[in-house]
Amino acid sequence: MTHESIERLERRVPLRERVYEELEELIVYGRLAPGEHLVEVAVAKRLGVSRIPVREALQLLHRDGWVDLRPRQGAFVHQPTLEEVEDVFSVRTILEVESARSAACYATEESVQTLRDILEAGTKALLRGDDRELVLLNSRFHSRVTDIGGNRVLESLIAILDKRIRWYFAPVVRYRGPDSWREHAELVGAIAAGDADLAAGVMRKHAEATRSAHRHARSAHRLETEQPASE
Repeated sequence: MTHESIERLERRVPLRERVYEELEELIVYGRLAPGEHLVEVAVAKRLGVSRIPVREALQLLHRDGWVDLRPRQGAFVHQPTLEEVEDVFSVRTILEVESARSAACYATEESVQTLRDILEAGTKALLRGDDRELVLLNSRFHSRVTDIGGNRVLESLIAILDKRIRWYFAPVVRYRGPDSWREHAELVGAIAAGDADLAAGVMRKHAEATRSAHRHARSAHRLETEQPASE
């Protein structure tokens, strides 16, 4: 058999995966709120597909913890418990502190410049009030810091948490935005200076500030929803 006789296979993404990705994004960026009922017919109509790929996608989303399937009630966007959120932030802090330390040890002028480029883009997104772009750029910034450190195992572990962190960060991005990007700039300065201990300390403070902001926002939302209706 010659190479010429072998035709390249075209991989077609199953419709259920496309529905999965669309719903996942809507959840991550808050367009589908925690606890929201996902009615198959309504979702299918919204996405312009039949109910079958929606049903299959909801099963996959349930498997991955984005959706809860309740007997005789249907599918609902998962409402993460405080323990879930705290666990993710705890692990994230440990991993990101080490990534910052490593980045300070291995950074080059070129790699530091890529961080500065993201900082510039973040500043512009802040001025525009583009929350979604800020969430994406925040993820890109942290990913780049990890990449500079060169630890591929660390990189893969942080990548597993990435969408969860985006999900938890999105509700507080407007509140955290200015401080968050100032902390990013401080971190870039420490990495550029090759100060591993300072970079680790800045990253720890940064991660804990985001955790605190999410905790505060969650408490405020709970108090708001518990307020009795006015007469």
